[in-house]
Formats: sequence, C-alpha cells, structure tokens
Amino acid sequence: MEKKKLTAAEKYAPEVVATGDGSHTLFIPSLGEHYHSFHSSVREAEHVYIHAGLEEARKVFGNDLNVFEIGFGTGLNALVTALAGAARQLQICYHSIEKYPLSKETCEALNYCDFIEVPGCVEVFTSLHDAPWGAEIKAGGLLLKKIDGDFFSFSPQIGFYHLIYFDAFGFRAQEEFWTEAVFEKCLKMLCPGGILVTYASKGLVRRNMAAAGFQVDKLPGPPGKREMVRAVKPL
Repeated sequence: MEKKKLTAAEKYAPEVVATGDGSHTLFIPSLGEHYHSFHSSVREAEHVYIHAGLEEARKVFGNDLNVFEIGFGTGLNALVTALAGAARQLQICYHSIEKYPLSKETCEALNYCDFIEVPGCVEVFTSLHDAPWGAEIKAGGLLLKKIDGDFFSFSPQIGFYHLIYFDAFGFRAQEEFWTEAVFEKCLKMLCPGGILVTYASKGLVRRNMAAAGFQVDKLPGPPGKREMVRAVKPL
C-alpha cells in the first residue's frame, strides 16, 4: 500500500512535552526535534537570547533596539524579550518570521508563566499571540510584527536590525538553514556591529558564519549545553 503523504500541517504537528525542570516545549515527531532545550525551555531562552543577545546589544546600541527572530514558534523568545525590555525600560521593535504558525489551543496549553515569576506574564504572553499576523502593532510592550512566511523567500530590511535571534530547528532537522548563504542574508539585515545569537555551536555552522563575514565567538551554553554562539557584523 502506498504510504500517505503528510500535509505540512500534519508533518509539523506538535506535541506538548515537559522539559527537565517541568517547563513546556513542543516536540515534532516527524522531525524528532524539540522547539527548545529539553533541560529547560525558559532558562535556555533567557540565557541565549536575553543574557547573550539583548543585554549585549543594549551595551552597543543603547535602549532603542530592532530585533529580528527567525522562528516565532511558541512565542517564548518574544515573551522573555518583552519582559526583559519592560524591566530595563527598552524600546524594542520586534519582527519575527514563522512558516508554520501554531494554533491558539497549542499556545494556550504552554506553562511558561508558571516558571517566570513576573507580574503580568500571562497577559503579555496572551497579547503576543493575539496580535494579528502581518501587522506592526504594540503588543506586550513590543512594537511587534509577526510574519507568516518563509525566510528563504522573505525580503528583509537591509541594515535595519541590531540583533537577530537565530532559532531555527537544529542542523540535523533543517540543514538548509545553517548555510553560508543564509548567514550572508542575516549579515545584510544587520547594521554594522549588529549581533546574531543562537543556541547552536556546531563547527560547520561556525565556519559558515565566518565565511559569510561574521566575527564568531563561542560562549558558555545554557543548562545542559556546553557552548552557544554569538556572531557580530564587523564595523
């Protein structure tokens, strides 16, 4: 019998699972991939994208920051960014692209705010997901634009962003994202001195970043991961 071909929605259908500390992530059985670290989704997001990314960008560029995220996913990175921005009195323009937006029901099942002890966390998370796709509006304290689309065909603003959150699925599942050509596109999106952060630290990935023109540094990784990468566009 011929095997039924899965639709994109079926192929990327997620399951809610708990990480090591009880915070949720999503698992895609067809890819064998988790959306976040299975040690702790919240601590990974805060470590990689806030401590190694947002705080470093603030040191370089000040309190008005333009951030681009590759992979809106569960909205966790947007959530910790909104909360960190409010605590630090930052003005953040936050653009994020996602080819397979999650359902409202899936997002409502996630328990991140049980692990983030910040007043108003639930309201911020809800507002980020309730924001319409394709419109740039104020949501959760961010000037937010969620883009329902494919990064490969997306035409970005050149030299506009101070910081890129590179949060595609891992190399094993989405090898096409971790190429020199993709990092060249990211480099063009960043202003001089702009920063790209990612949880990945694979040698080939670092070499592709360097070949694209980035200055690449390995940093200590989040819980359960030895290293991560911060890459900078030369001045």
